[in-house]
Amino acid sequence: MKTSISFVCQECGYESAQWMGKCPECGEWNSLKEFKIQNSKFKSERQNLKVAPTVPKKLDEIKYQEKSRLKTGFLEADGVLGGGIVPGSVVLLAGDPGIGKSTLLLQMALNISGKFGLKQNLSQKVLYISGEESEQQIKLRANRIGKGVTNDNLLLLSLTDTDAVVSVVEEIKPDLVIVDSIQTMESEGLGGLSGSVGQVRYATSVFIKVAKSLNIPFVLVGHVTKEGMVAGPMVLSHMVDTVLFLEGEKNTGTRILRSLKNRFGPVDEVGVFTMQGEGMREIKNPEQIFLSEQSADASGSVLTVTLEGTRAFLVEIQALAVYSKLPMPRRVASGIDYKRLELLLAVLQKHCRLPVDTMDIFVNVAGGLKLSDPAADLGICLAVYSSLKNVPLRKTIGIAEIGLLGELRSVNMLEKRIKQAKKLGFKNIITAEAQRSLNNVLKTLG
Repeated sequence: MKTSISFVCQECGYESAQWMGKCPECGEWNSLKEFKIQNSKFKSERQNLKVAPTVPKKLDEIKYQEKSRLKTGFLEADGVLGGGIVPGSVVLLAGDPGIGKSTLLLQMALNISGKFGLKQNLSQKVLYISGEESEQQIKLRANRIGKGVTNDNLLLLSLTDTDAVVSVVEEIKPDLVIVDSIQTMESEGLGGLSGSVGQVRYATSVFIKVAKSLNIPFVLVGHVTKEGMVAGPMVLSHMVDTVLFLEGEKNTGTRILRSLKNRFGPVDEVGVFTMQGEGMREIKNPEQIFLSEQSADASGSVLTVTLEGTRAFLVEIQALAVYSKLPMPRRVASGIDYKRLELLLAVLQKHCRLPVDTMDIFVNVAGGLKLSDPAADLGICLAVYSSLKNVPLRKTIGIAEIGLLGELRSVNMLEKRIKQAKKLGFKNIITAEAQRSLNNVLKTLG
């Protein structure tokens, strides 16, 4: 076998024929590592066949047939994927350690293999390959999730050899393959440890070839870096068909499944789950998580309607304003951007004459959700005003973006937000259509 030497940046995946102290792509120092590339032992069936000459086709000559998707058993996950897993596709699921990636995939495997009696999936065979855990550890988790019910269509295998995984898949030909995780796969034909750029790229490319040639979908689990990006070369996200990201706070139990890339569906849908002792449970009405029981005389609590993908649901914003003896009062933000909070407080002080410069301000989004939606600006300001003036604003909803001049700006999909609020029985809805400035809004409330 011929061997070639290459230098690859461990941060961004940049390749070079010679070693360099600084990567010209990402600017990191001493990140280029040497590894040897050898021809793989894996040979596809197409290599022994004569390749027919490729002839371009006209667009109207190409016949397309909608493929039946593999249902995961979770309506939330199916919606994020665009209706289910497409046969022959490769899905990358990333997330922080301990967030619940393996638990969610094991539940999907149990659903698809017929554990919960899905009519369309009774005969589906699922191969779960784990490079991090043994079969006994996965069995323990399956017993906790499925209460010990046997399943003949779910096959477990603890293996880290990429080429051996390919051989097993070609022999068994399952309906779905789950690899947990792609960073643990390694091949003897390549230099470097598992998780290196060369090993990850090789394993992903081989799995993609098998998925396309045998029409078997693969779900790959990917680790993330401390910055929250998928670990390994950036080309990994470009190679796969779909990139999903599972995020949430470990201490709240709320999990949100996002689609960052999807060649077979939308990229603006989200699925909401909660992590419980029995595993992941999908939440069809997110309001039951993000809304708490408000007392009639409680101040500092205001509701807003946020968008996650194309879904609108209500979120409670809580604020606490207390007198501070510090020369620089504290600003604590949980669930919203700290700099955004400071900007809104400056607007309240300048245009609404509120003495926030003498107050410690604490703002929290109930349920552990992180808001980046500008429509929550009005809700944040109203919550701070409610706590500062000790004025209860029960069943009040604020939906507007706040400008630096104190004006209220309209937000996208406002009608959908208002419809969702009215659906749950809320009538006092403040928007940019009804009020022009934040000062006018506070005057009507005070």
